[in-house]
Amino acid sequence: MVSAETYVLVSFLWSSTRFAAFWKSSHCCCIDTPVEGPGEESSIWSAQALEMSVGKIPFLEAVNGSTVMLPCTYSSCIGIKNLYFNWQFNDNGTMQKVCESVIATEGIEPKVSIYRDRVEFVGKNHHNNISIVLWNITFEDGGQYTCFGRNPKEKGKNHSAIFNLIVVDEVRVVDNTLATIIASAVGGAIAAIMGFMLLKNFTLFVLSKLEEKNKECLVTSSGIDNTENGLSGSKADSKPTPKKK
Repeated sequence: MVSAETYVLVSFLWSSTRFAAFWKSSHCCCIDTPVEGPGEESSIWSAQALEMSVGKIPFLEAVNGSTVMLPCTYSSCIGIKNLYFNWQFNDNGTMQKVCESVIATEGIEPKVSIYRDRVEFVGKNHHNNISIVLWNITFEDGGQYTCFGRNPKEKGKNHSAIFNLIVVDEVRVVDNTLATIIASAVGGAIAAIMGFMLLKNFTLFVLSKLEEKNKECLVTSSGIDNTENGLSGSKADSKPTPKKK
């Protein structure tokens, strides 16, 4: 038979283990875990500390001949040291390098090697920005671009983000006629319902006032009739009884 103290201890240890696993998987932090034994180094665990991001909208539709920016930023909970990054273009399954560089530390502008025409590095590492600009884009520039980063400070932890560029002849104009008709119909229906409710409430208010006025008239008329009847009776009763001679 398991005692209550043993049951509580086991439950506590199980809860602690689950909490540690949850903390590990949900937080971007690095934990030093020493490994016992002669000649063995401590190991470091990190949960997706380095992150590359191309923003909330990872695609862009642009007109042929225009100039566009491909956004990308990096973040790391422990900072960077000699962060390697590059941009790659997926040319029918073949990854072609667009540019690459190494950032020694935060705030330092890197020297970027560019391998394609009409490409300019504009991020300059300001606020962890490593975006690029494509000048006078053509239909051949359309496709999938990958922003890649690797941080040696996190034992080579790497991450990448994908941005899609769509090149078109002209920007499509969205026809909002149907949406406008639906919105107008819904708005008209709501206005009609509100007007009906206001008219109904006003009508009920007027009827209630008329009913109150009629009740007051009836009460007043009844009071007057009772008063007149009472006075006539009192006058009749007040006459003296004739004496017999």
